[in-house]
Amino acid sequence: MNAKGWDNMNSTIMRRTGLSIAVVAALTGLSACGSGDSSDKADGGDKGGINLSPIAALRTVEKSTDKADTARIDGSTTMGTLTSMDMKGVMGWSDGITGNVTVTFTGGSQAQQMRQLGQTKLDYRYLKNGFYANMGDKFAAQAGGGKHWLEYDYDTLAEMSGAAGQAFQDQMQNSTPNQSVKMLLASGDVKRVGEEKVRGTQTTHYSGKVDMADFTARSADLDKDQLSELEKQFEQAGISTETIDIWVNEDDLLVKKVEKADTKNGPFEQTAYYSDYGTPLSVEKPPASDTMSFKDLLNRQPAA
Repeated sequence: MNAKGWDNMNSTIMRRTGLSIAVVAALTGLSACGSGDSSDKADGGDKGGINLSPIAALRTVEKSTDKADTARIDGSTTMGTLTSMDMKGVMGWSDGITGNVTVTFTGGSQAQQMRQLGQTKLDYRYLKNGFYANMGDKFAAQAGGGKHWLEYDYDTLAEMSGAAGQAFQDQMQNSTPNQSVKMLLASGDVKRVGEEKVRGTQTTHYSGKVDMADFTARSADLDKDQLSELEKQFEQAGISTETIDIWVNEDDLLVKKVEKADTKNGPFEQTAYYSDYGTPLSVEKPPASDTMSFKDLLNRQPAA
């Protein structure tokens, strides 16, 4: 392969990897795939045939988890042949989403992309208006102009991605660990499964199914054209419903969640564990001298 062909191949890898990093940021386990509040179906009492007992319990869990401000998180995510990964870190939600999370890619095409960049781990830093990913030395040398960190500004991502970007921005800026609880409350389909132990802690298990397009459309601030675009994007992704299971402890705090859905690229499944609520959290913005914006990366690389 000549130098030009090698550069074009590398640029393609960089662009695809850069786009993948944004997707991974939304899958680190803090927030569910949807976003928004739970005030629609759940407030109707017996609307949709929901038993009042789990609704009352989950309302308490929603409030308790929301007030906790920070928590440690660890878990895993798989999405068909695209990716499988583990994540671990501390996240906060008192004033927008903040946190430090390390993602380890364990399989799928995304892991192959990362291996081409010479690493299988990414450190993420979440701040109120965007997040940063440390792409490593090889990226800095080949595409980053000597800079290791990629900056993803939420406003810019929303502009670039249409309705999906608007929903993503809303999710990343407003979600908390109790997002799974809110989704169950709003779904019209939630039940109490029973009492179970999770990592030695006695918990109560709840389960339900969510219509993703309907829930996200009701939750995000989108106009008619954006809603139509979002529906098409869900159809293209092959996502229609998502099953959510959560486990809560005696302090009415979320301990574990499992989300499952079918997608065009294969089954999606995420398991996340939450602990040490209220743990201290400090997030530092990477130095500007070592940071490149994702938009600048796309502008620097030839079109794939």
